Amino acid sequence: MSHISKIELVIHSLDDLKVACRQLGFEFIKNQNTFKWYGRWVGDTPMPEGIKIEDLGKCDHAIRVPGCDYEVGVVQRDDHYILLWDYYSAGGLEPKIGPNAGKIKQAYTVARVRKEARRKGYRVREKKIDQGIRLVLTV
Repeated sequence: MSHISKIELVIHSLDDLKVACRQLGFEFIKNQNTFKWYGRWVGDTPMPEGIKIEDLGKCDHAIRVPGCDYEVGVVQRDDHYILLWDYYSAGGLEPKIGPNAGKIKQAYTVARVRKEARRKGYRVREKKIDQGIRLVLTV
């Protein structure tokens, strides 16, 4: 079964995405033009907005997650990137990247904020809390 979904995250910095992948123990694969998924659209879920059937499985880069059969596709759209993945349980991604890819979203956001804060002269301290991560910025 194919269940391709777009991760609701706009990627403006591949460098920050690479940092996030490293933090999570994932492998960012530059210039990989396909990502592993079920391989055939079966039409049982809506297509992600702006994606055509013939584009499924195609990408500009990919994210390989250890222990998973499927991968996350990194697809360029104008001046940014989107992430596509097949969330069907057989691929094994959801337990590793979290529901709705929450772990990737969080790691990318932390990497972006850290970089921007440092660029503006702030020191960044990370605190793990029950709800996730809190970043504390100080001058």
